[in-house]
Amino acid sequence: MLSGLVIVDKPQGWTSHDVVARMRRLAGTRKVGHAGTLDPMATGVLVVGVNKATRLLTYIVGTGKRYTATIRLGQSTVTDDAEGEVTAEQDAASVTEESIREAVLAFLGDIQQVPSSVSAIKVNGERSYARVRAGEDVALAARPVTIRRFDVLDIRRDGALIDVDVDVECSSGTYIRALARDLGAALGVGGHLTVLRRHEVGPFTLDAARTLEQLAEDFQVLDLAQAARDLMPVRELSAEEAADLSHGRRIPRDEALPGTADAPVAAFAPDGALVALLADSGRHAKPVLVFPPDAPEAPAGSAGSAAGER
Repeated sequence: MLSGLVIVDKPQGWTSHDVVARMRRLAGTRKVGHAGTLDPMATGVLVVGVNKATRLLTYIVGTGKRYTATIRLGQSTVTDDAEGEVTAEQDAASVTEESIREAVLAFLGDIQQVPSSVSAIKVNGERSYARVRAGEDVALAARPVTIRRFDVLDIRRDGALIDVDVDVECSSGTYIRALARDLGAALGVGGHLTVLRRHEVGPFTLDAARTLEQLAEDFQVLDLAQAARDLMPVRELSAEEAADLSHGRRIPRDEALPGTADAPVAAFAPDGALVALLADSGRHAKPVLVFPPDAPEAPAGSAGSAAGER
């Protein structure tokens, strides 16, 4: 059974669900999911899991991201990006390069960000975007996010509008659309996103990504073991330890490799096979997820499945 990760370079205009549907056809299985939605307007890295590798998606979703983007100052939209109707315009001709670079600095570090109202966040059981499209005024609560890099790459002027190319490195859960909106608000002219390209999701980069056309011609996956090695700390097991873990039993913990249910350690048998993901429990390490070699995997602890679309 083919299992592994596919690093897709998502094309513009496709939803993440569209990409998952295509991967199901190419892989010949229904068990496909992705590790973090990209808006249809956005392009770039979408990590897709196939079969057993869908179990790793939970641990990829929360990793850091890196994007390049273009922010248009002087216009606000209902969606905070170019797909939404323009709701306000303000002449940005007087905004200086120095003021833009200074305003960007205020968003670095740990901040509270209000997500875009046209988003998939649920409000009383219903998606926020559905409520907005139904004519409701939706006010989402601010959430903590971390902006590790917010570099201005280029500034271009077009009459009353300014386009700002940026490079953003951020925590999971950050809305780049909201950054564009808030930068425009800080400068007093409004703003929205016109271009977004994701370059990195955790250790998985655009350099390793393949287009849908390339995958249709030659469908290959990053195998399960290598994906886990790229994603997590690694513990090499003895044959006895591997046998114990494969039956759901605990083994002595490795003090140098602490693991938790949210950030486990990948444990490998002497032959290189991925046996389990480990979390510390007192003086022992317990399997939170076991990967039997010839049978459907089953969780041995509390870690959740990420087999569906996310």
